[in-house]
This record gives sequence, C-alpha cells and structure tokens, in this order.
Amino acid sequence: MKPLILGLFQTVTPNGTSGNSWRHPDNTTVNYRSLTYWTSLAQRAEAAKLDFIFLADSFGYPSLNGVVPHAAIEDADLSRSDPLVLVSALASATERIGLVLTSATTYDLPYSNARRFATLDHFSNGRVGWNIVTGSSADTASALFGLDLTKHSDRYAVADDYVDLSLTLWEGAWQDGAVKADKEARVYADASMVHPVEYDGPYFSCHGMFTVEPTPQRTPVLFQAGTSERGKEFAARNAECVFLQGTTAPAVAANVKDIRDRAEAAGRDRDSIKILVGVTLLTDPDPDQAGLKAAELAEYSSDVAGAVRFAFNTGINLLDLDPDSTLEGMTSEVGQSNIDRYQATQDHPAATVREILAEFRTRGLRGLILAGTPDEVVDQMTDYVAETGIDGFMIESHLSPGTHDDIFEHLLPRLRERGLFREEYEEETLRERLFGLGQRHLRDDHRGASFRAGQKTPVATAP
Repeated sequence: MKPLILGLFQTVTPNGTSGNSWRHPDNTTVNYRSLTYWTSLAQRAEAAKLDFIFLADSFGYPSLNGVVPHAAIEDADLSRSDPLVLVSALASATERIGLVLTSATTYDLPYSNARRFATLDHFSNGRVGWNIVTGSSADTASALFGLDLTKHSDRYAVADDYVDLSLTLWEGAWQDGAVKADKEARVYADASMVHPVEYDGPYFSCHGMFTVEPTPQRTPVLFQAGTSERGKEFAARNAECVFLQGTTAPAVAANVKDIRDRAEAAGRDRDSIKILVGVTLLTDPDPDQAGLKAAELAEYSSDVAGAVRFAFNTGINLLDLDPDSTLEGMTSEVGQSNIDRYQATQDHPAATVREILAEFRTRGLRGLILAGTPDEVVDQMTDYVAETGIDGFMIESHLSPGTHDDIFEHLLPRLRERGLFREEYEEETLRERLFGLGQRHLRDDHRGASFRAGQKTPVATAP
C-alpha cells in the first residue's frame, strides 16, 4: 500500500464536528481566539510531517425553523471566526506544511478571491490550497448578505463559472518568466508577457489586468467536498483533492469509483484526483483507555445539539418529523449530501429520523470513527483504504491537544514502521506533496491547463 495522505481538519470555532466538546476539562479550544493557539498547533502538525492543515468555514450558523436556539449559543455552536486572517500567520510560523483555506463562490467576487489566494501562495512559498464551497448553511448565510437563496444545482453552475474565471486569472494573465526585476534595465516585468483578461461567462465577467505575478503553484491546489450528483460532477471537472464523509466502506467505494469514472470521462487520469475521508482517531496503548475515549464522545451532546447540527447542513429540523419516518425523496437547497447519506441503498434500508438523530447526536458531521490501540487503529485504517480505494484521511479532532498528542506520539510511529507515512518532507509545494516532485503546477490533463498564458484564453464553458 502506498503512503497515506494525512491532513488535519480544523474549524475556527470552540467546538469540533460533533457534540460540545469545548466543555471537556482537558480541551483548550476555548482559546481558539488566540493566535498563539493556532501557530502552536500548526508547528506541532508540521513537526509531525502532516501534509496540510485544512481550515473549514461557513458564513452560516445553526437555526431551527429560522430561529437560533439558545442551546446553540450557550454550547458554542454559533461562535465562529474567519480563517482567512489566520493563513498569513500560519505561513510565517511554519515552513513546509500545506495550508488549505475554505472560500465560498457565493459571497465574494472571483477577482478579489483570486487575488487573495495568489498573494497567500506567494507568502507561503507555494503551500496554499482552496477548498471550494458553494455555500454551506446557505439559507442563513444568504440572509446575512441580503441575497435570495440560490438553488443547489444553480450554485454549482455559478461555481463552475467562478472557477473558470479564477483559472483565467491565475494561468492566463502572466507568462512564465515575465518578471525580470532588472534594476539596470529599469524593467520589473516584460510588458509583452503580461496580458489583459477578457472574460465573459454566464455569471461573471472580467476585463483588465491581473495584478499578482505568477505564484509558485500558479493555481492553488483545488479541494472540494460533497457527494450529491451535481457535487460529483463539479469535482470531476475541477477538483484535485476531494474530501468525503467517512460513511460505510461500500458507500465510500461507490462514490470513489463514480468520481474517478466521471474524471476519466472528462479526459482526466483516474489518479488525477486524490480522495480523502474524514476520520476521528481515538487511540491509546491501553485498550481500556481507548474504549473510554470513544465512549466519552457521546457524553458531550444532546438531541437538540444533534438536530441543530443536522439543520445547519440541510435546513431540515429532525425534531419536527415523525421519529419513525425517513428522509426518502427529500431534497434541500441548503445542502444535499447529508440527506443522501441516509437514503436506502443495496446494502441497507433508509435510516429513520430516530436513527439519524441518534447518530448525529454522537457523530454529527464526523466521518469515520476508529478506536483502539495504535496497532488496531492502523489495521482499521489500512483495511478501509483497501476496501474503498481512497488516498488518505482528514483527521477530525475531538480534544485539543489530547487528540493530537495521541496521534502524533502513538499512531504516526506505527504508520511509519509500516511504510505508510513519511519520515521527512521532500517536496516544497503542496501540489508536489500530493502529486509528486516536479508537479508544481496543474497537471496537463486538468482543464485549467488550457487557460495558460501564451494560449488563446478560453471563453467560459460552464454548463
């Protein structure tokens, strides 16, 4: 088995992805507003040689029937800060670890977003990734911006056009070698190698010059999450790295095959997309302690907290539904993936509302939960990779620093003993780390390669 890709999933909030673990006496996430909290975490993750830190984000907030429950405020599910502000500080505090930032295609214009990411890629020496989202918790977020809620499928059409314009700016505005920085000749950049952008798409247009010179990666590594039909189509068209929820191995395997089939149909190599699954790793050399860590997940949640988390991502209030009913046939303009995961498949019937609420109370948005001794957890990880065909995992924390201590001190050494994780960094840029030395820029089979400077800048082709 090839070495695993491992990223550290984080939100700039006091809570993780399930329950209300901020209340745990050993959890330090209440310090999440401290810059030192984040720079220290990034330095520890870099010392552990993780591939990247992934900063999830949403403008929305939890609500039930349009009202924020007091429980959401009291249990820290409303509190959330902007990860964009963190990235420059994390880049300054580290040298090699990748930094993946979430930015939505719904609430900001492509030019300003492209300018920020290009600047961050310069300041990090090529370590930045863009997690492209169309707008999670879209109902509350849209209201904050005074926008009408856009249909789920239409948001992806907007995102396709948004990415096309971004690629035009990053790949097509400046040719390689345009920057001369020749003081004697008084030429900072060769004007013949810097081109105006002329872009008219179905949703966005841009006419003029892109002011940021080519970065080490040109285009940040493109991440995407979501397993709705339209989400998988978007991934096959645009993504270099896809983040899936770690549900059952057969369900994940089916999604992995579907995404890679779609990529191949779009003219891309099947291995041009790296696929990661979210995982919570609860481990201890003492098997009894490992079991206790798994059991305590359920202690820091409630039915209301589970319902709030589900509504945050789907717009559906489980507490309003018959506990014995299912979500069969339901759709949502807020988010579809967390509805689809509970529909009937060949392997199991549709989950009832009671079952969904019980799972969301403990699991929430967590993917896979693996618990045991370090060797047992490594066995479970390798079995899951073999069954699904994924490339690695996004590690979802339960406690900070406890989760990280256990993984860095106990689990990673076992992975290294089996040749499943690196000893040292070899690559400079994030894309090279994911795709191999020398692959600093987009692969030639990615559609963004056709936007490169010196070629005819394409007109938008977003469906």
